[in-house]
Order: sequence, then structure tokens, then C-alpha cells
Amino acid sequence: MDLSDERSPVAARLEADSIWLEYGQHRVLQNIYVRVDAGQVVGLLGRNGYGKSSLLEIIYGTRPAQNRSVRINGRYVDKLYQRPNTIAFLPQKSFIPGTLLVKDVFALYGSAVAQATAFFPELTSTFPQRFDRLSGGQQRLVETVLILTSPAHFALLDEPFSNVMPLHVETLKGLINTVKQQKGILLTDHYYRDVLDISDTVYVLTSGGRTVRLTEPEQQLKDVGYLR
Repeated sequence: MDLSDERSPVAARLEADSIWLEYGQHRVLQNIYVRVDAGQVVGLLGRNGYGKSSLLEIIYGTRPAQNRSVRINGRYVDKLYQRPNTIAFLPQKSFIPGTLLVKDVFALYGSAVAQATAFFPELTSTFPQRFDRLSGGQQRLVETVLILTSPAHFALLDEPFSNVMPLHVETLKGLINTVKQQKGILLTDHYYRDVLDISDTVYVLTSGGRTVRLTEPEQQLKDVGYLR
């Protein structure tokens, strides 16, 4: 299926299940189910080493797994990242080549400059600069805003609040609440309270590599050992 075909419906539902990932005898993920609908923020929590980043990469299509099923509107998709305007991914590590100007990166992604600067006016001064001339915090903010304001129907965010000033975290949460009206967002971060605050649905990855949908987040996070 060509999701860019005008006859295809708008990508409104992203599902991932039957994902199996192991390295040698170490089983990382199994019995996974995650669903993200347009107009929804879905949080993914889990302790270090439980496979959160791996799961996002498998959904995006850049990490192989022993088994996987990723579907858009109920139809299987092999390499989601190859589908134009379907999904955008913020990985943990910086992904923008340092020699590019910030304004050129926004143009390449088709991201909405007016929306970005409405929430973060200070980004205007970064547009004529090379990306590698920005501070670490500025780089992370640019990357996160770039992904959120892109035209993709879905966004995967791996630690969007990392290395970002607390004031900017609150503004990012406001931007997420705004852009979710047009797209579905799956995010994970160690700042779990921010994740709970912004999410319509929350899953937690357990030590056995399973996802549990939370109905009583604080208590269930204690039950599975995420909170102590």
C-alpha cells in the first residue's frame, strides 16, 4: 500500500504488536501492543534497558526484530520511515548534520516555522546559524520542535524533555497539546510525571518485555517496580 496515494485514507491509527526482540539469550521485547490514534498522545514508560528506544526504532522501521507487525489504519507496513509524511522520529541522539543551517533543516522537513516560533520566539535567532554552533539544549529544542511541527501524521519522541530547560519543557507540553489535534504522538521520557501529565493513554514496559496499559498509573507503576 502506498500511504501517499491520494486515494488512501488519512493515516489515523498506528498499531504495533507481535514484536519480538532478543539478543542471544537475552529477550528484550515480547507480547507488545501499542496503539496511537490521531488526536492522541500516548506515553511509554519503562526502566533503563527495558527496550523503549528499541521499540520506537522497530516501529519506525530502522531496527530489525525477530518478529514485528506495524500497521497503519489496519494495513501492514514494512518500513514506515519510507512512507512520505506518515511518521517523524526524534531519536535520543542528535540526527541533524552539524553543517546545515537551522532554517534549511526546517525547509527540508516541511516543518511549520510560524507555529514553531509562535511557541518559541527565541528560535528565530537560530535559523541563520549552523546547527553545530548551537548549545546542546538549543539543539535538542530545535530537533524536538522540528519533528512536532512537521507534516507527518505521527510523531515518535524519544526523550523530548532531555537536556531542555524546565521552562521550555512546559512550553513543549503546550506545543504537543496543540499539534496532537492533527497527529498522533508516541513519546517516552525519564521525566515520568511530565509523560503522565501530557498523555491520554500510558503504557509501561515490564521486565519481561511486555506492555501494560495503565488505568491507575501511580499505583500500577509501583506494582511493576517502575516506582519505588
